[in-house]
Amino acid sequence: MERTSNLQPRTLENSTSGWINGLIGVVIFSGSLPATRVAVLEFDPVFLTVARATIAAVLALCLLWLFKEKRPARQQLIPLMIVALGVVIGFPLLTALALQYVTSAHSIVFVGLLPLATAVFGVLRGGERPRAAFWIFSVLGSLLVVGFALSQGLTASPQGDILMLLAILACGLGYAEGAKLSRTLGGWQVISWALVLSLPVVAVLSWMRMPASFTGISTPAWFSLAYVSLFSMLIGFVFWYRGLAQGGIAAVGQLQLLQPFFGLTLAATLLHEHVSLGMLGVTVAVILCVTGAKKFAR
Repeated sequence: MERTSNLQPRTLENSTSGWINGLIGVVIFSGSLPATRVAVLEFDPVFLTVARATIAAVLALCLLWLFKEKRPARQQLIPLMIVALGVVIGFPLLTALALQYVTSAHSIVFVGLLPLATAVFGVLRGGERPRAAFWIFSVLGSLLVVGFALSQGLTASPQGDILMLLAILACGLGYAEGAKLSRTLGGWQVISWALVLSLPVVAVLSWMRMPASFTGISTPAWFSLAYVSLFSMLIGFVFWYRGLAQGGIAAVGQLQLLQPFFGLTLAATLLHEHVSLGMLGVTVAVILCVTGAKKFAR
């Protein structure tokens, strides 16, 4: 697969491709929290976290072997460990623990802060310098998502809120670090090597946390485990990291503002839940904020 060098200027074609890849990644990620919510009702949160990472890591190892990828350079190992701690272990574990206390709808409040966290870490770790207008659109978009979630009448849970906040910080750092590394290592290679580095730990923990019996685990719970293992943990990152590297961490990261609404649309389609005019109005406003952030990102 083609790799994007950090020494090459971003062309219009490259930027457009980055937004397309980023959008595909966001659509895939939009099912993560609802699937985790379903799975955590029947699986232990720690087991769910390490099991999904183990399954994805085995698949990643097969891909790396199949394409005969070279091992990462020594200086790339620490960034890969940060990616692993942030998105392979940190975010999945913290959200799984949080979703024992809060609903997936409540988590939208914090998902709305993820683009802003990604942009901040993009500046700190990726060396990006968006214009002032970008931050206005970014903050406004986050406030719209958070405000929409709060308007749904959510019940507070201090434990769940703290865990979700830590999850967002871990994820934002993992996104920015992985995107920076993708410019030289390649998008799918970054998440694959991060998973492989995690494999010895998560495989042992999976065996240690494995329930005595899987009797009684429902089909939806198994499907949810499969989704978060294959799509949320691996395939989604193939598109997401490539998109961030091509189009810019801060800019493409704003697409995450649409993730809650993709999730709600998915729920409306599959679960026949009601979609209000308010939700449609906020979605249009968020799209305008994403468009504005894209224009002033560089």
